[in-house]
Amino acid sequence: MLVELGLVEQRYKAVLEVLEGAATVTDVARRYGVGRQTVHRWLTRYAAQGLAGLVDKSCKPDTCPHQMPPRVEARIVEMRRAHPEWGPRTILNRLRRVGTDPLPSRSAIYRCLVRHVLLEPKPRKRRPSDYKRWERSRPMELWQMDVTLGVALTDGSRPSIVTGIDDHSRFCVCAKVVARATAGPVCEALEEALARHGRPEAILSDNGKVFTGRFGPGKGLVRFDRICQEHGIRHLLTAPGSPTTTGKVERFHKTLKRDFLDDKVFDSIEEAQAAIDNWVHEYNTIREHQSLGDRPPIERFSLARRQPAQADDEGPQPDVRPGDKRLLRRVHQNGKVDVLRFKYHVGRHLAGQQVEVFSRQGLLEIFCDGVLVATHARRHLADEEMRLHRAAIGASDPAPAGAVVVRKVNGQGSVSFAGTQYRVGNGYRRRQVELTITRDTIHIFLDGKLLRTHPKRHDRGKEHGALGNPGGRPDRVNAA
Repeated sequence: MLVELGLVEQRYKAVLEVLEGAATVTDVARRYGVGRQTVHRWLTRYAAQGLAGLVDKSCKPDTCPHQMPPRVEARIVEMRRAHPEWGPRTILNRLRRVGTDPLPSRSAIYRCLVRHVLLEPKPRKRRPSDYKRWERSRPMELWQMDVTLGVALTDGSRPSIVTGIDDHSRFCVCAKVVARATAGPVCEALEEALARHGRPEAILSDNGKVFTGRFGPGKGLVRFDRICQEHGIRHLLTAPGSPTTTGKVERFHKTLKRDFLDDKVFDSIEEAQAAIDNWVHEYNTIREHQSLGDRPPIERFSLARRQPAQADDEGPQPDVRPGDKRLLRRVHQNGKVDVLRFKYHVGRHLAGQQVEVFSRQGLLEIFCDGVLVATHARRHLADEEMRLHRAAIGASDPAPAGAVVVRKVNGQGSVSFAGTQYRVGNGYRRRQVELTITRDTIHIFLDGKLLRTHPKRHDRGKEHGALGNPGGRPDRVNAA
């Protein structure tokens, strides 16, 4: 009759055979199909604990040095409950900002949230391969604008929000609450954004009737188009049925509603506007953006060339020393500038921007808006320095602040300065106006009245030649 022995009984029988001298450790190990070390372990545990020592024990280690400390876990749970919209990555950034030590990993925070039933585990998503991600190379090159709902008032009405996002920096340039998203309020929101942040090169919008008359009964320009045209802004439209083209502003809508607007009710439009303004300030200056390397949008947007609040606001200046020479160069799309026959890296984020290059003490220092953005060892030979100086503009002779020139408005309502057209208006055609040139702006006057203010768009290397002829071309009629 066969009898099945339990695991503990087999080990006990093996131990007795060794202790009674009936077999050696080697013979017992061979017969039971285990290693000699295992038999010795059984003997040790039987001598110390008796029959209970032959029962299987848990393999869990007594300690886990890399386990998350309870105080850190409690802090993570507290942050998640206070801000249900925060995910593992946002919580990790907040813990890093306050100097948490030890700092857990993103996956550890994810497991902690799942363990406390604060996050529903989901299968990992794969990035769709049929979407092509794109981003403009510098701030103020393109704005994306749209209109969305989401604001709830106590009287039951649902105002709209006119939103605008800078494509490169994700900086929110516009978030205006309007009772109805008709042409008037939308265009007023655009004009306020232009007055606050300056003029972008282009604006991208969908085909809504407030933005374009493309699919309306008439084929003329709507008010939004005319404002863009007056400011020299290219108005771009998405293809019909292509919401992903304006994906950045659509994603901003999701963040605005999920993090702020959901479950909130306001007494008035003014109250809602004040609350949204506070949230937008935090979004632009404090909240990290994952697509920007967990940095706030203001860090990218601050590099933009914008119209200053005051004309005499000179901003930061490079450290100019006696005898220094400077070159003006425009950054290529690959993020490099040419100096003599060599290329020097500046950064793709400055593509299209004009920078100042100083050669001093064997180094090339590159400035953008008075900020040092790159330093390189000089690669050309010392005897080629004279060629560099002949091409340079004396650093001690910048364009004078407040220099005035006279120009005649052409038939298109514009004036030409340094090879660039600046809009004045059709009502001033064939009339002479004065252009006051400051560091970053051009102010256009007629009989002491300010008509227009433009950010500088011309090549500053041509500025000195244009200032050398303050009255315009002498063969023109009525030239000063």
